Amino acid sequence: MSDILPSAREVREAHARIRPFVTHTRMIRSDALSEVAGGEVWLKLENEQEGGSFKLRGALNALLTLSEGARRAGVVASSAGNHGIGIAMAAARIGVRATVFVPSSAPAVKRETIAALGATVDASQPSYDAAEDAARAYAARAGATFVSPCTGRTLLAGAGTVALEMLESVPTLRTLVVCVGGGGLVGGVGGFVREAAAGVRVLGAQSVNTNAMSVALAAGHAVDVPDLPTLADGLAGRVDDEMFRQGRAALDAIATVEERDIADAIAWCHREHGLVVEGSGAVGIAALRAKALRPQAFPVGVIVSGRNIDRDRWTALTT
Repeated sequence: MSDILPSAREVREAHARIRPFVTHTRMIRSDALSEVAGGEVWLKLENEQEGGSFKLRGALNALLTLSEGARRAGVVASSAGNHGIGIAMAAARIGVRATVFVPSSAPAVKRETIAALGATVDASQPSYDAAEDAARAYAARAGATFVSPCTGRTLLAGAGTVALEMLESVPTLRTLVVCVGGGGLVGGVGGFVREAAAGVRVLGAQSVNTNAMSVALAAGHAVDVPDLPTLADGLAGRVDDEMFRQGRAALDAIATVEERDIADAIAWCHREHGLVVEGSGAVGIAALRAKALRPQAFPVGVIVSGRNIDRDRWTALTT
């Protein structure tokens, strides 16, 4: 296994560490998606997680493993929204000061939730990448710890607890479908699966407008991509060398879907299962419905990663 990914032991330790603070989210069988995919499909409902996404898992593990001195100095994060919510929630629960930089285009529901949790929000930057640069610079000036949304073994190990729970709930799973942005979730999932369930394939899904990982994997190195508007705002941003290495080590394949496919998947989640799902959380479902991914081994588990979508946008897509 690549040394850039967390071990199964690290993921299990993270699970024990964060268990008092997180929800063991449901796994449900989707008959409608099973029919489309040609085999049994299960959904891991991280949209029902505390804070509205899986991000709390990695944020908690990262903060709970900080030294006392680092906790006193505070933490800084950059985020498209959900990581910021996770950081703000984790910081509030253990008494750590947090500052979160988000792009000015971040959904209002995410910015407002971060602020309501007590973190300082900086939304002055025009894009996710600019917000990350500003956050890293601020952390260096303030002597605080920068907590990346996509890298770092403790963060990845926390994210990997999603896969641990999926395989505990449905031990027969043979394929996991994971939304991919900078590779934080898939890095944690891949680290656990490569060691604890070596026969399970890990497939990634992302929007054509957030395709930095797909482009990097095709090129064999990190590549800059344009910052484009997308329903999958949680997957936006660059993929640097470390993120590329995570993706390469964790993924067996990756596919992209059109924005219209994501919109359709958001509406489908509500229609078929009564779920509120944001664009980033719907890309795996979109990839199966659009046949961008064609799993060869069933059952399949799809991570529905979050629900934090502006109400007006969600209503427009589902009515």
